[in-house]
Amino acid sequence: MAVYWCTEVIPLAVTSLMPVVFFPLLGVQSSKSVCLQYLNDTSMLFVGGLIVAISVEQWNLHKRIALRVLLILGVKPALLMLGFMIVTAFLSMWISNTATTAMMVPIVQAVLDQMDNTEYDVTMMEQAPGHTNTVVELEEKNPSDPTSVHVISNGQVPDDPRSSEDKKMRKRICKGMTLCVCYAASIGGTATLTGTGPNMVLKGQMNQLYPDNNDIVNFASWFGFAFPNMILMLVLAWLWLQCSFMGLNLKKSWGCGTERTAKEKAAYNVLKAEMKKLGPISYAEFNVLLMFLLLILLWFSRHPGFVKGWATRLFPEGEKYITDSAPAVFIALLLFILPANKPNLTSDIKKPFLSSPLLDWNVVQRKMPWSIVLLLGGGFALADASANSGLSAWLGHQMTPLGSIPPWAIATVLSLIIAVFTECTSNVATATLFLPIFSSMAASVKIHPLYVMLPGTLSASFAFMLPVATPPNAIVFSYGHIRVLDMVRSGIVMNIIGVFCVTLAINTWGRPMFELDTFPTWANSTTNQ
Repeated sequence: MAVYWCTEVIPLAVTSLMPVVFFPLLGVQSSKSVCLQYLNDTSMLFVGGLIVAISVEQWNLHKRIALRVLLILGVKPALLMLGFMIVTAFLSMWISNTATTAMMVPIVQAVLDQMDNTEYDVTMMEQAPGHTNTVVELEEKNPSDPTSVHVISNGQVPDDPRSSEDKKMRKRICKGMTLCVCYAASIGGTATLTGTGPNMVLKGQMNQLYPDNNDIVNFASWFGFAFPNMILMLVLAWLWLQCSFMGLNLKKSWGCGTERTAKEKAAYNVLKAEMKKLGPISYAEFNVLLMFLLLILLWFSRHPGFVKGWATRLFPEGEKYITDSAPAVFIALLLFILPANKPNLTSDIKKPFLSSPLLDWNVVQRKMPWSIVLLLGGGFALADASANSGLSAWLGHQMTPLGSIPPWAIATVLSLIIAVFTECTSNVATATLFLPIFSSMAASVKIHPLYVMLPGTLSASFAFMLPVATPPNAIVFSYGHIRVLDMVRSGIVMNIIGVFCVTLAINTWGRPMFELDTFPTWANSTTNQ
């Protein structure tokens, strides 16, 4: 299955169905126990989260959030890039990375096009004789600058040198602005448990391999660990893209004390016009926003850790029965019930009292990535079988020599391996293949399973180098601004940044959060089987 997943000879989801056929035939497990793995608690959490995400997309709420933030942050090149990254990362925490990228890239494209057109108009105006050229004046003051332009007496600029320089710069800004979107989408997805596939794989594998783990990985604990890591990565990624595509010219990119140029005004106007098209916030959008906020609130307050959550307070034995999938599906149900328009309170009998609901099944049917749900299921079936057949234990036993290496080094090396591997395999498939192996290795070396599984999970999302590595990269690549080489060059540094941040996170705030210094009692049961 690993070979089929890496080479994609048949679709990923179809490969995931193999255990259903072969485990019973080869006498590994009964059909009954294999099929149970395909839609378990974790898959339901994923489905619920996706339905809520689909409703956000359906009513264009994500576009409104994006434009609002960009208008607040401003349009200086550096801030514009930061704005795009913050918005993309925030949205991909909640809706799929692919949908976020597909929505953001056209906005980026429109802003860049408009800046280009304006720049052209401005240049044409400035070419008129007797018109002092402000750009030239600025450049005259800096004679040491090798690219500075020699000014002809009447203040005009010779045609070629600057325009070709400008074209190069424009191209670079284009590359930087579009790349930042797909990187931010991948980084943002890591911050929440439902943000991306690998996180769900970790949750499912933990529940499967360690049934008595006291729900150590839940929505709140994952967010507490991964959100600071996401912020750190986002800032470093932004600085790196700034340096490599725009150069760190603070005055130019931050606009310290400079006025808005025509280009920036144009960019601002594009965003404003897009916002105007959306019109005022509708009843349906408001409802979806409320549901979305309610879901986040329910997830965080179910089992916060430092106080009793609503699951324990409101329901007898709630913490034993209720997991994160219950609130997710509850909100998904409400979306099919609540009306999309205000109830009709007039005496007009022809109009129905309640309008159609916020979501209808056809939309969900069309937009739901069923292949990922099957992929998760196939992974859980594999993990379950390898634990029960003793394969995990055997693999773990083979890795005992690693015990002589300090744990932080093991975690770093494994993160690097996964970050490279995930470039040519689907992120979910990578996590599915490696996590069970890591868990059995941790058991044999007697380190906390999460100490290697957390970095492994996060690294599976670091597919920055190739267009095929993950759908957001493919979307950005399809717009044709970027060559594969550009992506590889930026991506190598991004991978290093990612592994550095994860190693830092797991050795600093990750330790007290998950008590990573001790070998937990719940992890013992698997080695004794």
